[in-house]
This record gives sequence, C-alpha cells and structure tokens, in this order.
Amino acid sequence: MSGIQDELQVTKIEVEEDDSEIDLKDISKEDYIILAIFWLLAFVVFLQFFTRYVLNNSLGWTEEIARFMLIALTFTGSIMAARKNSHIAVEFLYRYVPRSLRRVAQFAIDGLATVFFAGMTYLTVQLAGRTSQLMVSIEVPKSAVYYFVAICFAVMTFYSLRNWIKHVRDGTSRLIDPDDFDDLKGAD
Repeated sequence: MSGIQDELQVTKIEVEEDDSEIDLKDISKEDYIILAIFWLLAFVVFLQFFTRYVLNNSLGWTEEIARFMLIALTFTGSIMAARKNSHIAVEFLYRYVPRSLRRVAQFAIDGLATVFFAGMTYLTVQLAGRTSQLMVSIEVPKSAVYYFVAICFAVMTFYSLRNWIKHVRDGTSRLIDPDDFDDLKGAD
C-alpha cells in the first residue's frame, strides 16, 4: 500500500493572490451596451443550438438575427476601441524612428483615422438610404442595420477627432513617447 501512496504524492502549489483593486474608471455607457448585445447574442446562439440539436426543430430567425447582432457587437466594440484609442497600430517601427517623425506619423494617422470614420459614416448612411429590402426571417428593414453601423461610425469619428485634438494639444501619445505610458491598455 505504501508503494501506491508514494506514487500518488500530492504536490503543494503556492498561488499568489492579487489583492490589487480592479480599475473600472474607463468603463463608459457604450461598454454596457456592448455587454448587453454580447449576452443577447449568446442567448440567441444558444437558442439556435438548443432548438436545432435538442428539439430537432430549428427556429428560422435565430441565424439571421445572430448575424446582425454580431455586426452590432463588432461596430459597438469599435466605438470602445476608438474611445480608448486602442485600435491596432504597428508600434514596432515607432521605436526606431526619431521622436519628431513619430509625432508627425501620429498626427497623420489620427487625421487619416478621423477622415476614414467620417467617410464611412457618409457611405453607410448612403447605403442605408438605398436599401429597401426586408430581412428574410422577420419583417424589419435591413436599412436599420446599416443606420446602426452609420451611428457607430459617427461616434467613432467623434472619439477619433477627440483623440487627435488631445494628441495635438498635449504633443504626446502612447506611440510618440512609449516609455512615458506604462499601461498597455491603449488609453492615453
């Protein structure tokens, strides 16, 4: 019996507990909308799975609604990324160019992003205005989805412009002076 006990020795693992407080100061109203859309999407996808594989009688509207909710989640999440200034950037090159070039590049990128978001707002409003189709499974115009995306682009334009003004006013950002920003969250 002792041979089995020797083989089954229990190893004590020490786990460090992080007692630091969670910082929720950058949570905004838009973040709660994202959370609600996410859980609604999760419910619709679960409902689709349950009715298809457990009841063997799929609800027809769940697939289309899940697709449009995923679009809503994506663009609402992009609002959060624009607000926190955390969209993807190639930071590797910034470390090897002089600060003056990093500053010019940051301001140019901020300007291009703002113009891009504004242009996409205009284009999605145009697309929504020209769309007269109804969704296949429920009688809701597809233009509602496009108008929602246009609103998201408009809010992204606002946050991008705000970030651009802040970078011009302060003369710095996470990409211009990476050593001055300890956080890797992207909010600067």
